[in-house]
Amino acid sequence: MNENPLPGLYVHVPFCNSKCPYCDFYSVTATSLIPAWLNALEKEAHFYKDRFEAFDTLYLGGGTPTILDDRQLTLLMETILHAFHFASDVEITIEANPEGVTPERLNHLMELGIGRISLGVQSFDQDDLSFLGRRHAVRDAGEVLERIRSAGFTNLGVDLMYGFPGQVEEKWLHTLQKTLSYKPEHLSCYQLTFEKGTKFGQMKEKGLIRPLDKKEAGNLFLLTSRFLEENGYIHYEISNFALKEEYRSRHNQKYWRHVPYLGLGPSAHSFEAGVRWWNVRSVKVYCQKLNQGKAPVEGRENLSEEQLGLERVYLGLRTREGIGLSDIDDHPRLGPILNQLLGTGLVMLVEGRIVPTVEGFLVADSLPLQLVD
Repeated sequence: MNENPLPGLYVHVPFCNSKCPYCDFYSVTATSLIPAWLNALEKEAHFYKDRFEAFDTLYLGGGTPTILDDRQLTLLMETILHAFHFASDVEITIEANPEGVTPERLNHLMELGIGRISLGVQSFDQDDLSFLGRRHAVRDAGEVLERIRSAGFTNLGVDLMYGFPGQVEEKWLHTLQKTLSYKPEHLSCYQLTFEKGTKFGQMKEKGLIRPLDKKEAGNLFLLTSRFLEENGYIHYEISNFALKEEYRSRHNQKYWRHVPYLGLGPSAHSFEAGVRWWNVRSVKVYCQKLNQGKAPVEGRENLSEEQLGLERVYLGLRTREGIGLSDIDDHPRLGPILNQLLGTGLVMLVEGRIVPTVEGFLVADSLPLQLVD
């Protein structure tokens, strides 16, 4: 691992054609605000123009970044490339949904230097797509995946979702098998959650929808890991799988390793030198503040060495890399606790690192408590 990795840059594109009932990421459907947002983003970039020497990842997330038309996307990239320096091997990722991803759009993305696409397929079952409120059909997803390959992209990620109420293993396995027929280099498999403030969260509170119980969800998680690893994928983080080591998301790994990152746009988060800060969760307020010459920061926290240490343990135990024994060597009862954990099969000791097993991933939130309490 590089001891002094370069930071990453995240740009939040807070626009969608419609709001999915499970999504709690900040987005709005008022696309008329895009020009004002682009103008404000240029101003925000200027705030950080000389703060970071260079970035080696750029991640365009959302929202739906591909909702921007070619001219707007070009302007966005020109703004970013003018304000910041990037490494020669920069990884540039854009999130996309199947709708609107035409051959012409893919050619334009490639011309802009975007080499990695993360496509929100979610499912290859039409009933699941309808339940999730997705705008595309199963056939659309397949056609776009083929189109991406035909355009010459060699780093393709697919986002999938599982754990729907009443979901059976056979249906989920069908989605995984269909996905692998397109040979994506990366897969993100997220369990459906019912976040407060979302439509699904409200339905759960009213008793209109019942999540899977812990055993049902756990069985689907273990099935996912087993099936994908049998097919050559590396389960390198709880929800993420890569066909080879080089296809791990370089950008996302920065979050898990406490590498500095800068976030631009409404609701975006940043981290540097033990300080984490985040922007206002409103396009209009974001634009207003920047037009007044003010940074759009809503809050910040200064993390102590102890807090950073706890985060390192928590984040590390959610990844295949795990944590080093040195991260917890001041624990007064490390030996007995570690031996007990090794006996449960939840972790392994590999070259001086405590590494979670796939069963350990299932209880990743509780593992750190046993090691640092």
